[in-house]
Amino acid sequence: MAAGRASEPRTALPVGHLLLLTTAIGWGLNWAVLKAVLRDWPPLFARGVAGLIACGLLASLALKRGDSLRVPRALHGRLGLAATINVFAWMGFTALCLNWLSVAEGALLAYSMPIWATFMAWPLMGERPTTNALIALVLGVAGLVVLMAPSATGFGALGDKLPGVTLAVAAAVLFAYGAVTGRQPLPLSPVVATAWQVGLGCLPMVVLGLVMEHPDVGGIGPVAALGVAYMALGPMAACYLTWFAALRRMPATTAATGMLLVPVIGTLAAVPLLGEELGVRQVLAFGLTLGGVGLALRQRSDTRPTLRPES
Repeated sequence: MAAGRASEPRTALPVGHLLLLTTAIGWGLNWAVLKAVLRDWPPLFARGVAGLIACGLLASLALKRGDSLRVPRALHGRLGLAATINVFAWMGFTALCLNWLSVAEGALLAYSMPIWATFMAWPLMGERPTTNALIALVLGVAGLVVLMAPSATGFGALGDKLPGVTLAVAAAVLFAYGAVTGRQPLPLSPVVATAWQVGLGCLPMVVLGLVMEHPDVGGIGPVAALGVAYMALGPMAACYLTWFAALRRMPATTAATGMLLVPVIGTLAAVPLLGEELGVRQVLAFGLTLGGVGLALRQRSDTRPTLRPES
């Protein structure tokens, strides 16, 4: 038994890396997929519908595993807060910000979250940023700036874009807060907790989408329908499970910095899927970002977290 416990710190971080990479790939591909879906459905409604489908799939999986979907009354507040931060704010706010910002502008602001996570983790969790963490953060953010630089000049008309900027920054700050504090899991089955968070976070998106965006519900084509199916199965279901699992196995700042891979993967996916160009600027940005992520993922063995049993 003692040997089993001793092996957990050595295995926690590599498993966390794999979970983090899976999340980044799934969420990165989602940017290109969402852009294709937007040809038929608006962003808030599309993400909300995909999330409700994902909620149904996760709930079915939980029941098949023999888990109860009942949530004790004492956990209602925590569950509602988690759904607001991890799903509604991130998916909803980043979708809404596209009404005022370009995708590049929205992504650049949204993926400023490692900055907020690095500085929140110190007062909230006692994780003082190391020199390596700060260098990794600088490299990663520099890569994003290089990647988004052609559209970054569009921030001149800040007055007209202020609602979008506010929504994107709010999404980044709230998601970073969730990353920093989310390693104390709800005392529920991970599948059940994720199903409830996705469902509670996405239902308001559908309602607001119907009221604000007036989508042509029956006007979705086969390509967009496949995109919605992907969003439901991948980013909204499997990737939320892997994200929450990764947070239990590595420092919050490492996980948040690793998410800088998402816009890189999204840009790479847009080349074959959407016919977008890949030039020297993009390659330079990828090198900076991947260098930062690689540095962030190098942890000393004495700082690796131990796995906590699910309660």
